[in-house]
Amino acid sequence: MYKKIPVILLIVFIFLSVLISSDETVYRKLKIIEYIEKMKAGWIGQMVGVGWGGPTEFKWNGKIMPLEEMPEWKPDMVNQHYQDDIYVEMTFLRTLEQHGLDVSIRQAGIDFANSMYMLWHANKAGRDNLRSGIAPPYSGHPSYNSHADDIDYQIEADFSGLIAPGIPQAVIEFGEKFGRLMNYGDGLYGGQFVGGMYAEAFFESDIEKIIQAGLRCIPEGSQYHECISDVVRWYKENPKNWQKTWYLIEDKYQDNPQYRKFSCSGADSDFNIDAKINGAYIVMGLLYGEGDPDQTIIISTRCGQDSDCNPSNAAGILFTTMGYTKLPERFISKIDNETKFSYTEYNFHTLIKVCENLARQSVIKAGGRIEKDSDGDEAFIIPVEMAQPGVLEQCWEPKPILTDVNFTNEEMENIKIKMRKPDEFVPVWQISGPYSRKDSDSVQDLFDTNFLPEEDKENKEVAWRKISAESEGRAIWIVPLHNLIGGTYCVAYLRTKVFSYKTQKAVMELGSDDGIKVWINDELVHTNNAMRAHIAGQDRVEFTLKKGWNTIMLKVTQGEGEWEVSACLCDLNGNVLKNLKYKAE
Repeated sequence: MYKKIPVILLIVFIFLSVLISSDETVYRKLKIIEYIEKMKAGWIGQMVGVGWGGPTEFKWNGKIMPLEEMPEWKPDMVNQHYQDDIYVEMTFLRTLEQHGLDVSIRQAGIDFANSMYMLWHANKAGRDNLRSGIAPPYSGHPSYNSHADDIDYQIEADFSGLIAPGIPQAVIEFGEKFGRLMNYGDGLYGGQFVGGMYAEAFFESDIEKIIQAGLRCIPEGSQYHECISDVVRWYKENPKNWQKTWYLIEDKYQDNPQYRKFSCSGADSDFNIDAKINGAYIVMGLLYGEGDPDQTIIISTRCGQDSDCNPSNAAGILFTTMGYTKLPERFISKIDNETKFSYTEYNFHTLIKVCENLARQSVIKAGGRIEKDSDGDEAFIIPVEMAQPGVLEQCWEPKPILTDVNFTNEEMENIKIKMRKPDEFVPVWQISGPYSRKDSDSVQDLFDTNFLPEEDKENKEVAWRKISAESEGRAIWIVPLHNLIGGTYCVAYLRTKVFSYKTQKAVMELGSDDGIKVWINDELVHTNNAMRAHIAGQDRVEFTLKKGWNTIMLKVTQGEGEWEVSACLCDLNGNVLKNLKYKAE
């Protein structure tokens, strides 16, 4: 018996030691000069990836791009100062620089609303919402944003990891603050995943471990998590055949409607700007590139779809692991340090300095510290933390909105560019389409072709479907035709009836992507065969509302990508006509 006592005591001692050590914070050390080298490389990777892949963007949808179509790299391609995939995220850096890491989401929304650059998809819808008075996070909520699952925050989230080395919780919080301006569910998780990979890339070079660190930043039950986990598993099954894995991704995340429930272009479209499939292509480049910068970018680009943004994210993460001094000369020899990035206060030099300052703040906020050795060299001492992702949300089953969604009047005074409020637009429509021609995919031909609804506006054979906020479960002040009916190289028709208590002059403020025709009481009053992004009020049509019921019909053409339309009825001074009734039947 006496021989067993020391053994028991030893077991107890070991157990107590584990308990004691589990309560102690573990730290990681990162020399600040090394941090700067890696962060700087991360920005260069973004610029190299988007510059190299830029000419291929959305030219290969649902297809692998042939190797011979890959552009030739030229050193001056690194200078992407005029590329929105680079400068948009600098708006978020500016907000943090001016207002601090604890800036409110509402201030972040005001700053984004005041940005002056062109936007598309979730970014545009989110900013339109902000400018119309819908405050964040509701500007990115599926009830107001039909692009909430799109790629946008995933494109822009690089900054969140680059200023939060080894701090995944900061990445998650940045996503909750900036990602929700325009995204929700998988659209948000894509950005948090990318940011989480960057944060780990300062300490880890094993790509699979970096990917797992990114996954720990998002809910395990999300389709985004499932998608990336699938890609990792298929990579292990096919480690030397990236094209076989591409086809597996295509089968599940492109062709299966269950994984395109909130795809803005519809489940049947080859065009797919959903965050999941494009996130898969980021990971494809990282895994199959095997640490080679060229192959990482080439494979991610050849996967198609958003084939400049995806290699930009992939290269940014890989370059972060490498650090500036280990980058090939062809990627850094022509860097322009002086030109400012469009719509920002930053050139490359000031960008690096701003990120360093924000990283210092992030480390301190996370409970870390900055130490200086005997030589005066500084180092981040960063606590190791477990990421705590948010509660699972998905765009096709969004959480209900239980509070006021609007900015206050005082907050709206700080928004320089305003849009009309959602309830000021035509609230109810009937839609019919899509209509197309088998003998032509020319948008000009489609615009000029008289399809059935305009041949005979009372034709009983025309199928019309009523849409309203109630029927769709979300706001439709901007009608998302890409989501409601989808299609490419086609047209749709919309009609509604409006009751006026008197005969009066009126103005219809129109926005359309792409071209538009307008009939009032069967009279053609406006045509604009444009190829453009939707901006509310970009066309103005003066007409006469007669006393009683009036019929409005629109024809909207579609090339590729987004497809939207909006209409607002005003008096000649631009005041919204209030005493009108609408019906669609």
